[in-house]
Amino acid sequence: MLIACPDGPTARPLVGPAPPLASLTGRRLGLLDNRKPNAGVVLTRLAAGLAERTGCTLAVTATKNAALPAPDEVLGLFPDEVDAVLTGAAD
Repeated sequence: MLIACPDGPTARPLVGPAPPLASLTGRRLGLLDNRKPNAGVVLTRLAAGLAERTGCTLAVTATKNAALPAPDEVLGLFPDEVDAVLTGAAD
C-alpha cells in the first residue's frame, strides 16, 4: 500500500506568524487569493472596509492554488511592498 502525504512539498521552512501590527493606519495591505469560491470577492471587500476604517491602502494582489503552498515567486511579491497580508478563504 502506498500512502501519499497530502501536504505537498514546501518551498521553504515553516515559520510562525509575524507579530501583530498595533494599527493599520497608513499601512499597505496585500491580498493572497487562494482561488476558493468567492475568496477574491471576500478579500477585496474586507480590504475595502479596512481601508475605509483605517486609511490603509491595497498595494499588492496575488493568486495561488488552494491545494498547494504559495510558490516563492508569489510570496516574493509581498515583503518589500506590504505591511500585512490578508489571505485565503475556506469553503
